[in-house]
Amino acid sequence: MNTLPAFPARDPSPTGPVTVHSFAIPGPAGIIPMRLYRPAGVGLLPTVLYFHGGGFVGGGLDDADVPARFIAQACPAAVLTVGYALAPKRPFPAAPEDAYAAALWTVAHAPDFGADPLRLAVAGDDAGGNIAACLALIARDRGVVAVSAQALIGPMLDPSMTRLGDATRLRSDLTAADCADCYRQYLPQLMQRIHPYAAPLESRRLRGLPPACIATAECDVLHVEAERYAAELIAVGVRTQVARFADVTHAALRSHLPALEDIVHFLRRQLVLPAPLPVA
Repeated sequence: MNTLPAFPARDPSPTGPVTVHSFAIPGPAGIIPMRLYRPAGVGLLPTVLYFHGGGFVGGGLDDADVPARFIAQACPAAVLTVGYALAPKRPFPAAPEDAYAAALWTVAHAPDFGADPLRLAVAGDDAGGNIAACLALIARDRGVVAVSAQALIGPMLDPSMTRLGDATRLRSDLTAADCADCYRQYLPQLMQRIHPYAAPLESRRLRGLPPACIATAECDVLHVEAERYAAELIAVGVRTQVARFADVTHAALRSHLPALEDIVHFLRRQLVLPAPLPVA
């Protein structure tokens, strides 16, 4: 892994017309692993920061490969996946602060990899959906980075766990016990569970956020809270689309083709792109 990225040099992708380059940037408390997915032979691109899942305690850049590669090629966009801090070694607020540092770096260096810093979207699945939603809040509040859109895939948004669906009835692959274990490690102090940068659904300041696309899975205890978040955004005037995908589990949602196609169409509209390229 290179600590000093040298663009536009890129490693060839083994599976399609997307080049991939792994590197690391300095973060608030150490290095942040990053991976750039960029379509070959395309001009100035919008930028998407993608955050992997893993319940705040696991996962890594490889877990984001399928959605990142699809978005990069189909949008097209320069997609950067971010290896943010994981609990319990580095609990909240380390992950969202790493995300914000990655956003600052991306805006500063976007021209180096042929991307437009003024067309920046955030996206993620599972815990990464939480990080993406919280980064949208942080960016709005701090006023340094402008986020144009947010795409959340089966996000974990409610550490109070008061809006979870019934795992048995939904045939969910994710349970309340799984969520509780993750939140216990990520948010060791109870008051952190109502902080808006950890619990977007608890925020009473949702106005001024970028347009949102929220994908949920029918067989997932998290779809209730994600759809509630969509309703809260709509209620304050944030342009939001939400879709629940039938017979899909939480784990399968991030690579579910109809969900990814919805997200790409949403990103294209928000980032003002011409006709889409075919996906090989």
